[in-house]
Amino acid sequence: MLTDVFPRASARFLRLPVLGPVVDGFAQSLVQQGYRRSSLRMSIRTLPRIASQLQAGGCCCLDELKRSDLRACAPVDAQADRMLAATVHALERFLDREGMLDVLIREPQTPTATLRQAYEVFLGEVRGLADTTLARHLNTARAFLEQRSEGCESDRPPTPSADAIEELMRRRGREVGRGTLQHVAAELRGFLRFLASTGRAPAELDGAVETPRLDRDERLSRALPWRMVQACLQAIERNTPLGLRDHAMFSLFATYGLRASEVVALTLDDIDWRAGRLHIAQRKTAGELLLPLSDAVGDSLIAYLRDGRPTLPVRQVFLRMRAPTGVLRATAISDAFERWRLRSGLAIAPQGPHCLRHADAVHLLRCGTPLKTIGDLLGHRSAESTCGYLRLAVEDLREVPLELPQEVRS
Repeated sequence: MLTDVFPRASARFLRLPVLGPVVDGFAQSLVQQGYRRSSLRMSIRTLPRIASQLQAGGCCCLDELKRSDLRACAPVDAQADRMLAATVHALERFLDREGMLDVLIREPQTPTATLRQAYEVFLGEVRGLADTTLARHLNTARAFLEQRSEGCESDRPPTPSADAIEELMRRRGREVGRGTLQHVAAELRGFLRFLASTGRAPAELDGAVETPRLDRDERLSRALPWRMVQACLQAIERNTPLGLRDHAMFSLFATYGLRASEVVALTLDDIDWRAGRLHIAQRKTAGELLLPLSDAVGDSLIAYLRDGRPTLPVRQVFLRMRAPTGVLRATAISDAFERWRLRSGLAIAPQGPHCLRHADAVHLLRCGTPLKTIGDLLGHRSAESTCGYLRLAVEDLREVPLELPQEVRS
């Protein structure tokens, strides 16, 4: 493989200290992950720098290579030398797959770590939280414990206090808005209740967590006008694999009001072409939804699957278009929406693809779809969540109020 990329210099790379025996295999793995020839050549040309740093650090052969030694070759700021940082990361992934690196060091089993693990089990098995919600609760608990552990010689978590609660809320209040801070308060309150139930905190300490004031329905959800949604979809160029993928993704958002987690989780088995149906696993509510496959969405999916989807042994529909190839993450959808928002030239304020979900709800409402049906489609557990979209139909609301009395108008 290496001789195809570097016909004359391949021998020089194969003689590299430490990394010479794995250069050819590393090059082959980059090809399998979809790296372009130019990127492949740049990565291989970066290996001598890594080998020199490893040798300067006292690593003389591959058997002595440790994960910490390899990571020390990466720049502290990845943006300062992006190629070096990317090559070190790719090389670590390759050596991991080949079993040539030491196992990642797990978190030591300190009392604080044990407490976090117990809380994670409680959130998943007792409260049954979704993975994303569970992660947010754990992050808040970790921030609280790390704050309380500062300056302590022992890793044993101190007894929580009202001062520690106030300090965390004050610090987070400088970083997030009131809406997010409400979630932080609820997550911290839940953690304190868990501590109290296990005898690690005084009872009723959760009452010391003050929730920031946020009036009900204080802010409208973001929703694009339906004509703007259609113009946004039309602005996506469908003459490239990337454009075909993104058009299919955002068609699902606009047509069915799906969440980003539901779009990236869609598999080839979830599309029933003969019956003309989509099977959606609603990640947030753990429910299942059967939707009719519209002609427009079906055509968009077919175009992507036929001419745009990389050939990989995975069942997920939407995949990465850039190396390393693999399954798409939900965060990548926000990046894709921002890219096409800027390219479209439309007057769309910076926001995520969730606005397409809101736009779909308002469109269905204006078409006369019952609220219960809209709520079921969006995966709402209560009608109150769906009623929030009534306020987005501004033009319809203007037709509801009675006219002002003559004396008031005059």
